[in-house]
Amino acid sequence: MTPNMRKAVVTGAIMLATVMQTLDSTIANVALPHMQGSMAATQDQVAWVLTSYIIAAAIATPATAFMSMRFGRKRLLGISVVGFTLTSMLCGAAQTLDQIVIFRLAQGAFGAAFVPLSQAIMLDMFSVEQRGKMMALWGVGVMVGPIVGPALGGWLTDSYSWRWVFYINVPFGILAFVGLAIGLQESAFIKDRRFDWLGFAFLSIAVGAMQLMLDRGNIKDWFSSTEIIAEGIVALMALYLFVAHSATTKRPFIDLELFKDRNLSVGLVLAVLVGFVLYATMALMPTFLQSLMQYPVVTTGVVLAPRGAGTMLSMMIAGRIINKIDMRALMALGFGLASFTLWQMGNFNLDISVHTVVVTGFVQGLGLGFIFAPLTTISFSTLAPHLRTEGTSFYSLLRNVGSSVGIASTQALIARLTQINHATLSEHVSPLNPLYRPGAMPSGLGLNNQLGLALFDSQVTQQAATIAYLDDFKLMMYLTLLAIPLVYLMRVPKVPVSKEDAAAHAVMD
Repeated sequence: MTPNMRKAVVTGAIMLATVMQTLDSTIANVALPHMQGSMAATQDQVAWVLTSYIIAAAIATPATAFMSMRFGRKRLLGISVVGFTLTSMLCGAAQTLDQIVIFRLAQGAFGAAFVPLSQAIMLDMFSVEQRGKMMALWGVGVMVGPIVGPALGGWLTDSYSWRWVFYINVPFGILAFVGLAIGLQESAFIKDRRFDWLGFAFLSIAVGAMQLMLDRGNIKDWFSSTEIIAEGIVALMALYLFVAHSATTKRPFIDLELFKDRNLSVGLVLAVLVGFVLYATMALMPTFLQSLMQYPVVTTGVVLAPRGAGTMLSMMIAGRIINKIDMRALMALGFGLASFTLWQMGNFNLDISVHTVVVTGFVQGLGLGFIFAPLTTISFSTLAPHLRTEGTSFYSLLRNVGSSVGIASTQALIARLTQINHATLSEHVSPLNPLYRPGAMPSGLGLNNQLGLALFDSQVTQQAATIAYLDDFKLMMYLTLLAIPLVYLMRVPKVPVSKEDAAAHAVMD
């Protein structure tokens, strides 16, 4: 097999693995009501199907760097693909909710290595000149999964059953494993490398407790719940112990040398912001369209699809021009487009046309695509090759943390603002309001009977929720605007490929 053919096979295989892992973060969402009925579970209980996967993936992601250095990338990725495929089959065949949750935990743990390992392999496999284009291609796989997941999950559930949202992984897992087996060369590994169990334990507890707090916060009414307070305290204490331990031990779980690289440090902050805006917007728009504008599920999927199309289009454009212009300018353009569309969304009302939703989503997708490929490329452009796997693992972890915080905080803000807005608007529902004209109301409706009061209350609630959504969009607009100055703290490298980098390419070839 020629080097170019091997690169093509490996690229295809790791793209399949990446799409599988990111797809499973959202594909099961729409199938939850069907699982709930099938397993006779409550809404709170069936939510663990999602929570278990997210928590397991979050905890296992930081361990990817150590395991790849201890056992080798090819071996680790092969085991991960096989484990992910088998646990997907077990999820589909599960007969009880407990079985699904256990298998989803295992599925999340096996899939955690896909994104950081595939990113590190792509960075090592291609030269500096090719990285921008290949990171754009790889980014399509990372971004397409969460976008396509709900639509694909809905179609599989309606056409077949909820079990097929898991069975769909089997053929792709087999293809990915075959491609890795015949194309990927084993990386160097260190047999005597010691594992920092204490650091891993502290970080795992911090991440796990934080994910639990974020996922269950809305259900438990946040800090009015003892459970949420306890999880918050545990997360903070574990994080403090992790930082203190890492600063005092000789070989910490996460090499502190990572944070000496300015590009990566700024890139990690921007990755959190991108995760926040990307996933929070994806979570808010379907409920805005379905709950407030009464869009059917299918229509919602159709009008939101152009957002994904815009992302993929701009990624392909970015891949072609990334080496010809300043990558920081490309990212600034992306953040500018995203903030502009969020400003537009902050001025939505319940009478907006489908055309407005489609165009806004498409332009926002363009902006996110212009951010993703340059950000990934420049974040690791000055990082030493031996730190790449560790860097990509931490990068993936923080992007996922950003998405979890984004979804949880925006949903909590909507609930809180809806209550405040409802109370404020209700003050103006009075016979003394000059806009209130009893003669203009249908017969039998008014403030002096229960039916009329219920009608007014439903309208006030709808308007209160709408304002809350618009405030959330404005908040994300400000965050994206704040990200633009941070982009220019990064530096575009103008140095030749290092000997260590060249050795990495030689191994991959």
